[in-house]
Amino acid sequence: MSIFGSIMNAITFGAYKNTTGEDHPAAAPAPAPAAAPVAAPAAAPAPVAPPPMTDVDVEATLAKLAEGHDLNWQTSIVDLMKLLGIDSSLGNRKELAQELGYTGELNGSAEMNIWLHKATMKKLAENGGKVPAGMTD
Repeated sequence: MSIFGSIMNAITFGAYKNTTGEDHPAAAPAPAPAAAPVAAPAAAPAPVAPPPMTDVDVEATLAKLAEGHDLNWQTSIVDLMKLLGIDSSLGNRKELAQELGYTGELNGSAEMNIWLHKATMKKLAENGGKVPAGMTD
């Protein structure tokens, strides 16, 4: 799964490992209804996208997860990833930057990290998450 997909799943389904290392497993998503088989021409498989976040209040969800922790998840991509139990190493942030289309140097600079946080929030909003405008501009 992509880094962004992991972020989205952690927020949507509540699967995360908090900063004390405690597991908080995801609720099992409802099974999709079975569809009738349809013959289709052979084509290259499309990349698997995470399911949309239907009306998830991203800010409220993250604020609840952050209770009792000193993390600046509202502006820091590193703290956001830590809050969700996702490896915030430079390697993972580089991978996330490539997934989201960052065109600058992949050096972990403040510019890259600020862009990553805003792009992540924008992408969450594009996928149906409720994100305050101040986190996407």
